Amino acid sequence: MIGIIDYGVGNLFSLCSSCKAIGEEAFVSGDATELAKADRLILPGVGAFEDAARKLRDTGIADFVRAQAAQGKPLLGICLGMQLLFERSYEYGSHEGLGLLKGQVVPMEGKLPPELKIPHMGWNALEVKGGKLLSGMDGQYVYFVHSFFAENCDDSLSAVTQYGIPITAAVEQGNVYGCQFHPEKSGNVGLNILRKFAEV
Repeated sequence: MIGIIDYGVGNLFSLCSSCKAIGEEAFVSGDATELAKADRLILPGVGAFEDAARKLRDTGIADFVRAQAAQGKPLLGICLGMQLLFERSYEYGSHEGLGLLKGQVVPMEGKLPPELKIPHMGWNALEVKGGKLLSGMDGQYVYFVHSFFAENCDDSLSAVTQYGIPITAAVEQGNVYGCQFHPEKSGNVGLNILRKFAEV
């Protein structure tokens, strides 16, 4: 059973629908007691890092997520949810993340070739570097929407995509997983990724 963490930001309905499409029981909750009953957790997220990080702290979900990860429960961060797994974000200031993975989240602005649009939006191919979650998916296309990306995360890097420069597409370390792209918007490839997460 997959618990989808509701802390006020995230595309919860389509994610829940995708889990059910692969035959996995899933529920959405912001209650730590209920979420603790899940076998696996998904941390979604859209919007601004600072706002999301504050909501995680204010609801107590930040400490809950850290504790669940420390106990070995599989955790998947998606889009902003992946970025929150890192130590810090430099999205309009400097903001502390969950610290489950080493690395920082930085703006694309100033790092990409000037002709490329920000946000990075659309389908891009995965270049898989390792890990279980994306095994066998090298070259598959997935859907991205983001203006910031993780760097200095070699310890957990499992895939990149090319958008003028190599962009961190996915991370994996122990029981902690992250996708910068949206599996729930990535067709059959995305469903296969969620199916693999349900099996780890």
